[in-house]
Amino acid sequence: MVATKFLKRRAKVFTISPVSADGAERADSIADLRTENLDLAVTMGGDGTTLRTFRGLDDVTPLLTINVGGNRGILAEITMDELDSAIRQIASDRIILERRTRVVASIGGEEFAPALNEILIQRKNLTKTAEIEIKFQNDYVKQKMDGVIIATPSGSTGHSFSLGGPILHESLDVLIITPVAPVYRLESIVVPDEKIEIVCSHDCSVVMDAQVIKSAGFGETITIKKYNTPATFVRLKKRGLRQMSKLGF
Repeated sequence: MVATKFLKRRAKVFTISPVSADGAERADSIADLRTENLDLAVTMGGDGTTLRTFRGLDDVTPLLTINVGGNRGILAEITMDELDSAIRQIASDRIILERRTRVVASIGGEEFAPALNEILIQRKNLTKTAEIEIKFQNDYVKQKMDGVIIATPSGSTGHSFSLGGPILHESLDVLIITPVAPVYRLESIVVPDEKIEIVCSHDCSVVMDAQVIKSAGFGETITIKKYNTPATFVRLKKRGLRQMSKLGF
């Protein structure tokens, strides 16, 4: 249905397998479309679909997010009922491109997939509490805890928030360091979106947006920094603190 509406406007449309539509070309993955110079990407689903799509978009291709079946659709812009109006606005260039910070983790020069919401560092050995050292700018924190979340402003309403972290305006250029079950109470810290280095006293998991998991060995330095390209959302109207309103505040 979505593809058909764009095809009627003489747009060149691609679908991602296993989705197909008459008149549209089909690709096996988003990565296969990186050389196509896309003007727009469209997702149908919940927030998980949006997060997966942005991992596949290595450039600033704008994304129109349609909430279909999602619980709250915190990252979504429209529902299916609003699609026709959205396409008219896109065709007449009456849209806002909202850019949001992404983060990326690396170990020993190997860079992992970028995350829009957060990166979680979590101990693998559940019988022993890990000592985690967190370095940012010229400061550092070292304490026993189960893990630590590095969240973007977009991710401030996610897992970081459930652990007591602050809600931030989505446009800010900062990151949130939120400890997970520290032995001694340690509040979240908001820092500039520069390099953060984390060293764990045990083997740990590095989890991107709760969807991709990598491993870090004991004593290895995990470097987290702002990703070189932001996530770009298509917005139909200007609104601040979108995610707060979706949460019912």
